[in-house]
Amino acid sequence: MRLLHTADWHLGRVFYGASLIEDQAHALEEFCALAADLRPDAIVIAGDVYDRSLPPAEAVALLDETLTRLVTGVRVPVVVIAGNHDSPARLAFGSRLLARGGLHVAGPVEADPVGVSVSTPAGPARIWALPHADPPEVACALEDDCVRGHEAAMAAMLGRIRAAGVAGERSIVVAHAFVTGEAERVRTASQRGRHGPGRCPLFDGFDYVALGHLHRPQSLADRRVRYSGSLLKYSFDEHDHRKSVTLVEITGAAPTMAPTIEEYELPVRRDVRKISGRLRDLLAAPPAGGRHDYLWVDLLDELPVPSPLERLRAVFPNVMYAARATATAPQNRPGGPVAGEIARLGLADLFERFFTDTTGEALSPDQQAVFADVVQEFERGRRSA
Repeated sequence: MRLLHTADWHLGRVFYGASLIEDQAHALEEFCALAADLRPDAIVIAGDVYDRSLPPAEAVALLDETLTRLVTGVRVPVVVIAGNHDSPARLAFGSRLLARGGLHVAGPVEADPVGVSVSTPAGPARIWALPHADPPEVACALEDDCVRGHEAAMAAMLGRIRAAGVAGERSIVVAHAFVTGEAERVRTASQRGRHGPGRCPLFDGFDYVALGHLHRPQSLADRRVRYSGSLLKYSFDEHDHRKSVTLVEITGAAPTMAPTIEEYELPVRRDVRKISGRLRDLLAAPPAGGRHDYLWVDLLDELPVPSPLERLRAVFPNVMYAARATATAPQNRPGGPVAGEIARLGLADLFERFFTDTTGEALSPDQQAVFADVVQEFERGRRSA
């Protein structure tokens, strides 16, 4: 079985005031071309399709165009689940009608798990859709007051899936959750909510678990549990991520054989990068990379730079942030002076600490002498006033 796994499209995202819809449209154009080339048995989109519950009209139009191309153009079944950024009810509008054409959307959590049957060269497979849901929603859907916490909610839903499964079918789970595999511990929750502990055996018996929610591509549990990562880089914290979509090939039954994983990087319209240097050098000899990329610039100039954004944007139109890279302010630095200590410091000591924290360098003897002369001149002027 060949499965194309993606997640966290966040359509309609605004990045430092700039709409990313054109960048997302470019990436999804490449995704559709990749799907047409790979011809998977199914495509799964593991939540956070939109960036917010009320997406802008252009984001809705882009999703409509993309899913239409995949289902009617590439002719491959698509399974979509709601993530914590999506509105489950809005995303699932028309889902029963759309399922007849090969587009399966799971919005609100339901007591009976949604299982999509897929034909593959190796026989039938079933893709189980688990949209994001907080524990109270799961407890309400299952009418079970004993469901408390994210681990219990996930375990309860997986129990329903196991009970509904058919012997001999490959079994795939698509979920939107926070999961870690450190020391065989698992946590499932909203990235913006509470995280409850669980265990890796939670997913035992499934051939593959396609996850969304974490933006860096990564595998857990011998590659059977995997995050595909987000469609694009959505913050400067992700500047060093390598974004991709995942092609999964399942040739044996779990747990005897792990699936084969291939990452496919999609060409991007603009990258998200961090660069550094003195303003004059950056303007005279721009560093390698796209001039139109989204940039975070750390300026290494010793002295304050007037209007750095405006000057940099003459060369780099999409500079989103620019400031001098300085040492951490003393009140935020471990061991820095507290209010009582500051009160005991002399003016020269205070200025020396300010200079060091601002420039990252110590005052030279000549600079100390100049400062002392300035202070003496100020004091003489104040006494004569």
